[in-house]
Amino acid sequence: MNVDKNIKILIVDDNENNLLSIEVALEGGGYSFSRALSGREALRVLLHDQDFSLILLDVKMPIMDGYETAELIYERDSLKDIPIIFITAHDYEEAAMFKGYSAGAVDFIRKPFNPEMLRTKVAVFAEIFRKNQLLKKQEERLKASNEKLVMLNAELENRVMERTAELQDLNTELRALNLSKDRFLSVISHDLRNPLSSILISAEFMNKQAEKITEKQILSLSGIIHKTAKEILQQLNDLVDWALKQREKSKFTPCKLDLGNVIDQSFELLNSFANQKKINLINDVKADICVNGDEHMLRSILQNIITNAIKFTSIGGEPIRVTASVLGDEVEIRITDHGMGMSAEVIQAFQDLKDSKSELGTEKERGSGLGLLLVREFVAQHQGSIAIESKLGYGTTFKFTIPVFVEMDVADY
Repeated sequence: MNVDKNIKILIVDDNENNLLSIEVALEGGGYSFSRALSGREALRVLLHDQDFSLILLDVKMPIMDGYETAELIYERDSLKDIPIIFITAHDYEEAAMFKGYSAGAVDFIRKPFNPEMLRTKVAVFAEIFRKNQLLKKQEERLKASNEKLVMLNAELENRVMERTAELQDLNTELRALNLSKDRFLSVISHDLRNPLSSILISAEFMNKQAEKITEKQILSLSGIIHKTAKEILQQLNDLVDWALKQREKSKFTPCKLDLGNVIDQSFELLNSFANQKKINLINDVKADICVNGDEHMLRSILQNIITNAIKFTSIGGEPIRVTASVLGDEVEIRITDHGMGMSAEVIQAFQDLKDSKSELGTEKERGSGLGLLLVREFVAQHQGSIAIESKLGYGTTFKFTIPVFVEMDVADY
């Protein structure tokens, strides 16, 4: 029979004949043995080799008996799991058995021992040891599997977090693209519709009054059509450039702008619409005020607000006035009309950055409803603020801020 090297038995007895007889009785079981002729020698063996499956310990030994030896063995935590069977020549007296079990014994064998009884008892503990070893291995494998599962779970969580972050980034990008699309359409709707209306009005007048129109009127109207068409083309070019910048996620490009000139340019595009409703546009901005802004965005802000002012002012109404004042490092621009005014709900929707519902103007003019939202976004791009003062039936004042342009001195570099 092959020796099971995992089953190691320490035999302790002060009589070498007893050691030999025990080994002979158990040699058919395939165990490996170590010997000790005293309790002290047994402790020395266990000091160097603790990997024993069972200890067969004689009770009656000189200097240190089996009970004392067992107590000293079990004082060490690393040895507490080794079962001890006491071998005694005494009867199984209750007091002796109690002392043995108190010392840590798991069983007793009486001398002279019955070989078959010895083999049976040792085999039982050997089998228990094997099963415990198997359980330990299974526990180790289970522990390793759990650690691997924890690691895989952590990796999975990290991947989920990474994918979630990627999806959030994609959703943010998608919302930005949708917003850019809405902005682009809104600029087309608000900034190009009225200049085109001006061309249509002039062309329609020329068409209907072809027989009565004078040469001077033809020159005037054709001049309006030509100039407005050029402005529209420039606006379209600006829009295409702006759309490309949005797609490339580039920032807006602020530069030095003469505020009065930008307002005049906006007025030129809106004069036909204002004249149609017999409303004057007044630029009360001082000539020396310059802002640091994106020209396209600033013109879009002005044209959207002024277009709304014209839209909600009755024919022949009070002039629409644009004023500005420098407040520290900002310029506050105010656009005031005396039209229909805005309800608290419309103002709140604007402040909450919700999609605004398009209202009909005094002459049933329609809009896309995105103009004011576009204004707010463009002002925010300039790190500015915007506010509305309005009362139904009395008019509206839009106030927004744009950074003032500051000349950089060479000494500042």
